[in-house]
Amino acid sequence: MNPRFLALHLPDLATDLIRRAGPVEGPLATWAAPRQRRVLVAVDQAGAAAGLRPGQALADAQAIRPDLVLHPADPAGEARALQALALWAQRYSPLTAPDPPDGLLLDITGCAHFWADEAALLADALARSARAGIAARGAVAGHAATAAALARCRGDSPVIAAEAAAEAVAPLPLGPALRLPPAQIEALARLGLRRVRDLLALPRGPLARRFGPALLEGLDTITGQRRAPFRPLAPPAELSVSRDLLEPLITRAGIDAVLDRLLEALCAKLRVAGRGARELALLAWRVDGAVQEVTIATGQPSRAPAHLRLLFRDRLEALEPGLGFERLMLEARASDSMASGQQASLAVMARPASETAPALAQLLDRLRQRVRVRRAAPQPSHWPERMVAPLGPHDAVPPAPPGWVTHDAPVLLLARPRPIEVVAAIPDGPPALLRWRGAAHRLRWSQGPRRIAPEWWRAPPLPAPRDYHQVALPCGARLWIYREGQAWHLHGHLP
Repeated sequence: MNPRFLALHLPDLATDLIRRAGPVEGPLATWAAPRQRRVLVAVDQAGAAAGLRPGQALADAQAIRPDLVLHPADPAGEARALQALALWAQRYSPLTAPDPPDGLLLDITGCAHFWADEAALLADALARSARAGIAARGAVAGHAATAAALARCRGDSPVIAAEAAAEAVAPLPLGPALRLPPAQIEALARLGLRRVRDLLALPRGPLARRFGPALLEGLDTITGQRRAPFRPLAPPAELSVSRDLLEPLITRAGIDAVLDRLLEALCAKLRVAGRGARELALLAWRVDGAVQEVTIATGQPSRAPAHLRLLFRDRLEALEPGLGFERLMLEARASDSMASGQQASLAVMARPASETAPALAQLLDRLRQRVRVRRAAPQPSHWPERMVAPLGPHDAVPPAPPGWVTHDAPVLLLARPRPIEVVAAIPDGPPALLRWRGAAHRLRWSQGPRRIAPEWWRAPPLPAPRDYHQVALPCGARLWIYREGQAWHLHGHLP
């Protein structure tokens, strides 16, 4: 199948974003101060009709239109908005990409039949963009660069066959078609070269020597002689299902009902493919063009709708319907092979899974949606902070290194030792009294010290040696404390 691309050009993106944030009376423009000179950066249609243009001095623009509404330019905000619009455009194709500074590219290969044809798909994209308050022009062609050039230069929404690319771009002006800098546009104009066809009629050697190879590379990409790289916003999901809604969804009950149908459909696809989901994402398109996302992950491959529904239950609280969702999509972004009719099980302590292992795996999945769940894996180190490392809840724990934990270790090791006040019976002697949780406690007994030296083979600076003590309080609590120099710290709780 021959590739097909749809390009959207958003000529008033900067000002459209400001108008979407709130009503604006009169012409609108954004400004910046490069090289200590305040100039216009973007101008809306009303300002352009009054003779304003980007690059114009701010004082001159205000003299022409005293009622001009000015906002500081926000390139970072516009880039984020372009990323969000590329995500919104995934309703038409899983492969979308921002085309900075004011464009979008969509790989619609094999997608047009959902809208009858490519012209209908383009018309729908332009209509939805207009309803969202974003002015857009578009084009469809066999190459991304060709479609982008046509979208920037033409307003009749052309749909061009791949073999007609050179003929279609020939009448286009050089500046916007090739995105040339102003100095190069002026240099070409002095030679009478203003249209793409003017360059196509000239020998390539002299053009390359005078204007550099970049000009010819751009010319080849828009005429279809060279394929420019297309880098989508995200790789396509392994499997996905979607549903367009006749009425916007606002209530949680409605969202749950549609999610149930999507889960049933996606799990059926997973079953046919012999796969089980490891990561799922629910994408929700709001009527105002915003796209929201909720993701879940499982420790073991799963295609049980009831279990996956439980994982989504609490995460759906993060959705903000506003005026309602008009489209929902469920994607399986990661999956593993899964035997037909079987649910993957959990290996506990490197032993074969028991009959209760699937239920345990599902319990851990539900807990992970609310709290952080980790296993502790022994590490070859005698320094307390490095003796264990976190593992995923479904990972098998490796065997302990030789000689690991030959002493009584705490059942709860604090992530960071806490300073405490300790009084010794004699200077530099064992502890006799400590203050803990706002009260002074005379120790029932203490055992120690046990000196732990830092690992000399590690990169400096190395910590100071520690003298550890095990102590018992009258209330029954047993603590693991240490002295470093003259300072005492609580490091853990003993069993």
